[in-house]
Parts: sequence; C-alpha cells; structure tokens
Amino acid sequence: MSNQNTDTVPTPQGVLVSYETLLARSTRMLDCVRQKDWDALVDEQSRYVLEVDRLSRIERDLSFNVEEQERKAALLERILEQDLEVRRCLMARRDELDQLLGTSRRRQDLHRTYQSHSAQVVDGRARFHRDPLLKGTP
Repeated sequence: MSNQNTDTVPTPQGVLVSYETLLARSTRMLDCVRQKDWDALVDEQSRYVLEVDRLSRIERDLSFNVEEQERKAALLERILEQDLEVRRCLMARRDELDQLLGTSRRRQDLHRTYQSHSAQVVDGRARFHRDPLLKGTP
C-alpha cells in the first residue's frame, strides 16, 4: 500500500506521498504490460484500484497550497500518461487474442465440417475393383 497509515489524519504531504506511490505502481503496471506479465499486471491493477479509492476518500476535505497543487498535477499527469500507454498495450493484446480466437474458431469449424463428412464417406474400392476371374461383373 502506501507509507501513510490510514488511522492518521491525512495531510497534503501524506497525500502527495500516496500519489508518488501510485505513480510507482503505475510504472510497475506499464513494465508488466510491456513484458507481457499478465498475472503480475492483474495483481498490480488490483492494488492500484484500492489505492485510488483510498486516495479519493482521504483527500476529499484537504486543501493544497499552490506548490502542492502543482506537484499533485504533475504526478497525475504522469500517472495518466502511463495509464494511457497501458490501455494502448492492452487493446493491442485484445486485438491479438481476438485474431487467435478467430483462427481457432475457423479451425474448429473446419474440423467439425470435415469430421462429419468423413463419417459419410463410403469405401468404393470393392464395388469398382475388377477381378479378372469373374467375367462380366464390374
């Protein structure tokens, strides 16, 4: 989680530390998606969502001075940039999985089609095989 204990009274400095922690988690999420470590990404995203929820509750009634507002805005900008990059990578992964699923479905359909027709194929060799000893029969 973050360095700030949830039992203490929140301060602007403590909230900024939490935003820095959130930025670090966002960076780890971006690393996970770039490395295609989907399990680690899900774990990081779960913690990220919890931290965002906690932050929204603790900073509700806080007032920030100009310098703190600028620092918070800079942190949020970096977090949002990374979030956008994570989303782009995830959309590319989704498209890749859609293609794989489409290919798999087509293969299954072809397999089912040919499997059902193969059960209907009759061996015609005996009917058309000519035995020289049996004259007059096909």
